[in-house]
Amino acid sequence: MSHVAYELATQPESWERAAELAPAHRAVLPKPGERTAIVGCGTSYYMAQAAAALREEAGQGETDAFPASEFPRHRRYDRVVALTRSGTTTEVLDLLSGLREAGIPATAVVGDPDTPVAGLAGELVVLDFADERSVVQTRFATTALTLLRAHVGAHTPDVVADGRAALAEPLPAGLEARGQFTFLGRGWSVGLAHEAALKMREASLSWAEAYPAMEYRHGPVSVTGPGSVTWSLGGTPEGIAEQVLGTGAEWVDGGLDPLAELVRVHRLAVAVAAVRGLDPDAPRNLTRSVILTGAERAVR
Repeated sequence: MSHVAYELATQPESWERAAELAPAHRAVLPKPGERTAIVGCGTSYYMAQAAAALREEAGQGETDAFPASEFPRHRRYDRVVALTRSGTTTEVLDLLSGLREAGIPATAVVGDPDTPVAGLAGELVVLDFADERSVVQTRFATTALTLLRAHVGAHTPDVVADGRAALAEPLPAGLEARGQFTFLGRGWSVGLAHEAALKMREASLSWAEAYPAMEYRHGPVSVTGPGSVTWSLGGTPEGIAEQVLGTGAEWVDGGLDPLAELVRVHRLAVAVAAVRGLDPDAPRNLTRSVILTGAERAVR
C-alpha cells in the first residue's frame, strides 16, 4: 500500500481527534467577531478557502483566505491562521516573519512542530497525529479543516460517519478510464472542489478543473463531453445534472458530506494513478515542501 493510500484511509479517525481537540485550542484560534485571514500554499490554501467560508457562514466574522505568497500586507487583521503541514514552506515562513514584525497575532496549524514555524508563529496548534509521509496531502489537510470546522460549530459525528462510508462504498464504475474531470462546489465546498482537482492532477496527472457550481455554465461546460466526468461536492443547482448528461459525460452527484466526497476523490486519484502505472507517492516535479532560496523568493 502506498503512503498516500494509507493516509487517506485513516482520515475519519483523525477528524474525530481534531474535533475533540478543538475546544482546548479555543484561545489561540479566531474568536467570534475577529477579522481573520487564513493562509496556506497549495492544498492548504484550498483548505483555507473552505475554512474561511465556513466561518463566515457560521456568523463568526469577516474571514478571508489567501495563498501565503499573495497575502495583502497593507491590510490589518485581528488574527492570521497559517495552515502548514511541514512547517518549512518558504512563503508561509516569510509571511509569519512579517506578521511578527507588524505585531499581528498569528497561529500556525502544523503537522511537525520541530520546524522553523515554531519560532515564527505566536501560537501553534499541533496535529502531529495527522502528519504524513506522502508528498500528496490528504489526511493533514482535511484534519486541519476539521479542527477549524469544529471550532465554529460546523462539525458533527455525521461527518465522520460519511467519511467512513466514503472509504467503504465502491466508486462509480468506469471512472478510472475517463480522461477529464471537473469538480463543482458551492459555498465552503468550492475550496474542496479546487482541492479535488488538484489531487487528480498531482496523483494521476489528469486533466482536472474546478468551479463554483453556478459558474460552470458560464463557459467551462463547453469542454464537457464523452470521456469526461463532472462531480458535484455539495449542493447541485437545478438543471446542471441534466445539462452534463446531455453532453454524454458522466455525472456524479455527491450525496455525502462534502469533506467525505473529497475522500472519494482521493480514492479515485489513487485508482487512476494505478491504471496509468503511476506512483502516487512520487508525483512528477513535486516535493513535500517548497523551500526557496535567493532569487527564487517572491518579491514582496
